[in-house]
Amino acid sequence: MLANTTLPSASQVTIRAYRPEDWRAVCAVHDRARPLELRNSCDPKAFVPLANDHEEADDFHRSQKFVACFEDTVIGFVGIDQHCISWLYVDPKYARRGIGRRLLRSAIHRIGAQAWTIVLSGNTPARCLYESEGFQVVDAFESMNAGYSCTCLELALKE
Repeated sequence: MLANTTLPSASQVTIRAYRPEDWRAVCAVHDRARPLELRNSCDPKAFVPLANDHEEADDFHRSQKFVACFEDTVIGFVGIDQHCISWLYVDPKYARRGIGRRLLRSAIHRIGAQAWTIVLSGNTPARCLYESEGFQVVDAFESMNAGYSCTCLELALKE
């Protein structure tokens, strides 16, 4: 638990490489944020805790990961799989404080101009964040999420 009850600004957050001992904290961040991501995009029953979703967990472990920490607490994370930003979650308690933007910029810095990602079509906060950093929709497609249909958007940095 955080010793300080004041929520941090993005400048008070440290971004560092993921360590295996971060797994439980990353799962907790994912599991708090994922229902909000699914809202307006997919049946809420599509939510599966990260630790219980073996395919997603394998994808997570394959990616290069970085965590956002306030003091000693992991409050967000980003994953990179080649040119894809494959993961970007911030604990909802710390959302809208610039932390996701810092994680996104960190990923773009590592990937470069070829960066792309996929978001659920109804995830307006994520789409707005990506678009504000220069991404544009390049494709829309139907997909399945834990057995439930959803519409996805592929976004890529503008050239």
